[in-house]
Amino acid sequence: MTADLLAPLDLAFWNMESAEHPMHLGALGVFSARSPTAGAHAADLLAARAAAVPGLRMRIRDVWPLGFPAAFGGAAREAAPDFDPLDHVTLHAPTADFQAEAGRLMQRPLERGRPPWEAHVLPGQDGVSFAVLFKFHHALADGLRALTLAAAILDPMDMPAPRPRPEQPPRRLLPDVRRLRERVRGALSDVGRALDIGASVARSTLDVRTSTALTAPSTGTRRTAGVVLDLDDVHRVRKAVGGTVNDVLIAVVAGALRRWLDERGDGSEGVAPRALIPVSKRRPRTAHPQGNRLSGYLMRLPVADPDPLGRLATVRLAMDRNKDAGPNRGAGAVALLADHVPALGHRLGGPFVSGAARLWFDILVTSVPLPGIGLKLGGDPLTAVYPFAPLARGQSLAVAVSTYRGQVHYGLVADGHAVPDLDRLARALTEEVETLITACES
Repeated sequence: MTADLLAPLDLAFWNMESAEHPMHLGALGVFSARSPTAGAHAADLLAARAAAVPGLRMRIRDVWPLGFPAAFGGAAREAAPDFDPLDHVTLHAPTADFQAEAGRLMQRPLERGRPPWEAHVLPGQDGVSFAVLFKFHHALADGLRALTLAAAILDPMDMPAPRPRPEQPPRRLLPDVRRLRERVRGALSDVGRALDIGASVARSTLDVRTSTALTAPSTGTRRTAGVVLDLDDVHRVRKAVGGTVNDVLIAVVAGALRRWLDERGDGSEGVAPRALIPVSKRRPRTAHPQGNRLSGYLMRLPVADPDPLGRLATVRLAMDRNKDAGPNRGAGAVALLADHVPALGHRLGGPFVSGAARLWFDILVTSVPLPGIGLKLGGDPLTAVYPFAPLARGQSLAVAVSTYRGQVHYGLVADGHAVPDLDRLARALTEEVETLITACES
């Protein structure tokens, strides 16, 4: 049984976690049920299929290898010898509120001694629907990898075969002197990039005004909410003003935050929270193994701007600038600095990094792509899917979004005490799309 040392960013996510701040991703899929027993059948299928997926057998254990100090205090991913899928798939009692159950389950950390994932099957009291909440630790998978693992235990699909990774030459114990100049140049480039990222982070913390609703003290409790929008409505706005679908979806978040803050009495005047927009560095259709391939963009959400089209124009300009600079530079690329921290630094500094996240950004707004084909489980079609992102220490709200079968699905995760009115924010997302459409037509 071979072990695979965690990459630096995976190790950072593993060590940032605490009981009050679990670092797992989630996705709540809602299925149309053809019979009242569909939920129980789905649970049986998930457990049976999980045994055949190698990625779901992987556990993470701390390792203290002898040798070079840079590897000291790391962690490794390895196949669990006693893996039992029944430990990971749970069938719950029927419920009338999938989101309420999801919030309760999202606040519970994954068990670290076994493969860090879970599937919770929630039968609906109506007898015509059921939901499945998938949870994957961020050290095991980023959003795209989690999607691949979840899809592997849904009904079989004819998916394009991944392209094989090019073979890497064996590592030498000593560096090849013929490549020394190239290595030195690369190291200097890495140092320059790290300094650039650090300076950008420092600048991003200056003159910040955000709402205390987004940075309230963490309590470890969780609420979730879901919103479904018509993708055609988003395209109507995009075609009218230009930009991308993602630009519109981010602007919708900015406008919804403005409505929500004003209605709850916090006020939106002067508020411009820093939003981290994760960017996947995973190449399309490549068979990259477990773990994370992430960078990000950082931008100020124009919450204070009263003009919906002005907010969208600001978002579009900021995203264009980020794309021109690329995902390897700027304050949003802090995740790349994990590669320059030794394993021992991640182990000892994990709690500090978790607490420092609020100094870097105020809210996470992430997009998780889904396949355009219809997904099923036990023959029952998936009708909606709400992605959920983890909450870092000192942050009260995270927003994730996916498009699926002509609809946009927002998944909201919030600290239960700091944001007791999460449903109001969810409604504000729908209202903001309507406002944008009206503005475009006037």
